[in-house]
Amino acid sequence: MSEEASLFNVDDASRPLADRLRPRILQDVVGQDHLLAADAPIGRMVDAQRLASMVLWGPPGCGKTTIARLLAKQTDFAFEPLSATFSGVADLRKVFQAARRRREVGQGTLLFVDEVHRFNRAQQDSFLPYVEDGTIVLVGATTENPSFELNGALLSRSQVFVLKRLDDAALSTLITRAEALLGRPLPLTDDARQALIAMADGDGRYLLNMIEQVQALPAPVDPAALAAAVQKRAPLYDKAQEGHYNLISALHKSMRGSDPDAALYWLARMLDGGEDPLFIARRITRFATEDIGMADPNAVQQALAAWDVYERLGSPEGELAIAQAVTYLATAPKSIGVYRGFDKARAAAKRTGSLMPPAHILNAPTRLMRDLGYGEGYQYDPDTDTGFSGADYFPDGMPRQTFYEPTANGYERAITERLQLWAQQRTASPGASTGNNSTTPEPD
Repeated sequence: MSEEASLFNVDDASRPLADRLRPRILQDVVGQDHLLAADAPIGRMVDAQRLASMVLWGPPGCGKTTIARLLAKQTDFAFEPLSATFSGVADLRKVFQAARRRREVGQGTLLFVDEVHRFNRAQQDSFLPYVEDGTIVLVGATTENPSFELNGALLSRSQVFVLKRLDDAALSTLITRAEALLGRPLPLTDDARQALIAMADGDGRYLLNMIEQVQALPAPVDPAALAAAVQKRAPLYDKAQEGHYNLISALHKSMRGSDPDAALYWLARMLDGGEDPLFIARRITRFATEDIGMADPNAVQQALAAWDVYERLGSPEGELAIAQAVTYLATAPKSIGVYRGFDKARAAAKRTGSLMPPAHILNAPTRLMRDLGYGEGYQYDPDTDTGFSGADYFPDGMPRQTFYEPTANGYERAITERLQLWAQQRTASPGASTGNNSTTPEPD
């Protein structure tokens, strides 16, 4: 047996490969050097033999449970594992009592809680006094964003460490270790070896489980034979959790940054993960009005058309319409002029309250209203020489304000020139609201 294989517990060939290859010291954990190296945060804790409570946040198969076990082993703490899925307050109470007894004889307790985010708020609160007085060192493992799922009080007493998905180099190391343990190379071509790494999608445990399936296949196994023999790992994507919001944010910002290639990639990731295409259609329609607006008024029509096409065709044909709209939006000129202008207008509306519109733009369907001056002096803009009267349409007593400030992008360049011309005409003819008393009826 090789020196590398001897680092691992290999005495029982009936155990799963992932368990047989479980590292025996922290230095053997792959892919997490940013936390475990001698000069990294957890590495320094182990070197000083002083553990702090922590939350290990990372995707499946990146080593959270292994790290917790090795932390206890290398600091001589008693290791108490619990799963938040199957444990309750009674189980926690037993652990706390045992930890108190150990503390009396000078031994610490590392309580490892897998899927800690599944404990409710009250259960999470039960940890606080025991963490605070040092009865236990809590190591929680979670695949969910702790800032969303864990109590603020618990987070304030713990350090959050982010574990990375295993990269290709780390997964390749695991394959080498598995081959050393098995005593023979896997029957894979070079392309199949790379395909196996890609199929694992950063999950070390899943990779080792696949190796157990392919090790006995007759050589040589090419990518096609590999795909027929093992199942690709489903991509990580939870439509109700952080992955959902991360990917829609990536799509949104790629379109905003005018990068159609990145936008199409994130669209494909979301669809491959099982996202509802109608959710994407709704979000890109919002993007068209929020980030493009008047720079390309046709953008929202493209988004709505994609929405309509998908509702008519469904998957997979309708997804191409969404891809077309995403490409259009990513390559369209961008402006938030309308977005900002509307925000300013809403703020002004809240400040000014219930000011009446100026009388000259009010309809006067009754004699009393005409006697009160409603509609008096109104100018029908399309009937003027330039199609612009320069009248003041703000409430009496409210100074004119500028809310909409178009950019020089796309169609808004022409709008900017038009607004500048009208501003000049308005300045040249102050008080124009009582100018051309056109008798043309006002269309309401």
